[in-house]
Amino acid sequence: MPLSASTASSRSAISEIDQLPGIAYRFRDPSLLTRALTHRSFGAGHYERLEFLGDSLLNLVAADLLYHRRVHATEGDLSRLRSRLVRDITLAEIARELDLSRYLRLGQGELRSGGFLRESILADVVEALIGAVYLDGGFEAARRVVAELIGERLAGLPDADQLKDPKTRLQELLQSRGHGLPVYTVLAESGADHAKRFLVECTVGDLVAPVRAEAASRRKAEQAAARLAYQAILDRSLGGPDD
Repeated sequence: MPLSASTASSRSAISEIDQLPGIAYRFRDPSLLTRALTHRSFGAGHYERLEFLGDSLLNLVAADLLYHRRVHATEGDLSRLRSRLVRDITLAEIARELDLSRYLRLGQGELRSGGFLRESILADVVEALIGAVYLDGGFEAARRVVAELIGERLAGLPDADQLKDPKTRLQELLQSRGHGLPVYTVLAESGADHAKRFLVECTVGDLVAPVRAEAASRRKAEQAAARLAYQAILDRSLGGPDD
């Protein structure tokens, strides 16, 4: 059960913890671990500065691991792979696996609203823990913890091409065939301000007929249209992007 500001024994109970299950690191200064688990709604001594530090360390270590393990990946590929590793949804998954929510110190309002389950808070705590380890044990200790936390996901990352958005994949396919860039045209915009719909047409020269897609934003509609155009080109037996 997460700790709240109104729990009488919470401050003393959490201050006695110097290691979390699932993380192979024991804190010499348990107060750093306490701070890493304290949301600003609980009061002073919260984790936000540690989160800032941990975010930078996480990105650095993830970049270093990818650089040495994906030796043929381009700069853009490495950036996409790193983004997949350090995004909030991934960090929140790690937090749930470590059961970090039971150690969180939250104010009553945040506790009542289910803050201990919120993806953004769980992700922030993982970054704060990394920052706390760095301050307590130095860079090498933080590097080992990060490698431990993301190692399994690093090994399971898909090929970088699979992480490219549809517009990028379509553009690269066309360029590899010597064709021009796709053209996106907004054909219609409908709905109230809070429920807009955009109809977008994607034209790829005379390769295939123009395709249309509708979505709640122009960007999403363009991506959807690009996906349809990409598949239409492949269906015409022009081959994949690597042929």
